[in-house]
Amino acid sequence: MKINFKKLITYVIIPLALGGIVGYLSGSFNGYKGMVTPSFAPPGFLFPIVWSILYILMGISRYIIEINGNDSDARLLYNAQLFVNLIWPFFFFTLKWFLFSFIWLLLLITLVILMIIKFYKISKTSAYIQIPYLLWIIFASILNFSIYFLN
Repeated sequence: MKINFKKLITYVIIPLALGGIVGYLSGSFNGYKGMVTPSFAPPGFLFPIVWSILYILMGISRYIIEINGNDSDARLLYNAQLFVNLIWPFFFFTLKWFLFSFIWLLLLITLVILMIIKFYKISKTSAYIQIPYLLWIIFASILNFSIYFLN
């Protein structure tokens, strides 16, 4: 199968660009300044690196779904989880609603699991590419709850 590089790059750039914009606007680039964090909290510089990789994987996964039929339910789940993902930094970093942010992450985890199940039915590869994302947001929810508890 021939790769449509223009479409692939578009699908990769969208979550990367949106994530960068949200990171800038929400103040998440400043990390957790002023917050008490647990001992297992990664250093702040690691987050943009991890999120960039995850957004690239999201875009690749979405491209694979597109070339395999572009199922409307799969597209809806992808867009919903991306929206929920992009709103979380405002709740956590801007508003410092730590408990609400944790609950919001539980919603995101649910959407990502549903998306992975849907993607799996279309392309196993596309679903497997989302596993690191799911693991990261599970870790993020544990970190988020710990920060809520400590602050």
